[in-house]
Amino acid sequence: MKQTPRTRKVNESVREAVATMLLEDIADPRLALVTVTGAEVSPDFSVATIYVIAHGDETRYAEVLAGLESAKGRIRSLLGRRVKMRLTPELTFAIDASVDQGMRIAEALKEVPPSMLVAEDAESDADEPNGPGDPGEERAG
Repeated sequence: MKQTPRTRKVNESVREAVATMLLEDIADPRLALVTVTGAEVSPDFSVATIYVIAHGDETRYAEVLAGLESAKGRIRSLLGRRVKMRLTPELTFAIDASVDQGMRIAEALKEVPPSMLVAEDAESDADEPNGPGDPGEERAG
């Protein structure tokens, strides 16, 4: 979807409002420690997808999505009061997979085999032109 300054502003306003609602207005224990990472409103402002993360596994994610679905009407009602829009968008919720992917990549980088590290150092030494002891080096004398 093409981002314009207006859609970016609306996306951020919706994200902020939903995050505040989950923190202050929704008392569902399934939604404890849920973080709203983003919101994407359709170009005609009729649908908003809210991206969330929660610590845990797939079972926890299913629990969070069920809690959000049950609170969807209340969240939409509060959103209509807090964000001034002609139409309050329908809400859909999705788990933000980018955070989990980033964590998996970080873990994979921590577990780089030593053989790859040594090979990388050797490659960088070979790339240095006219390093010390280079046979092509002229001797002053």
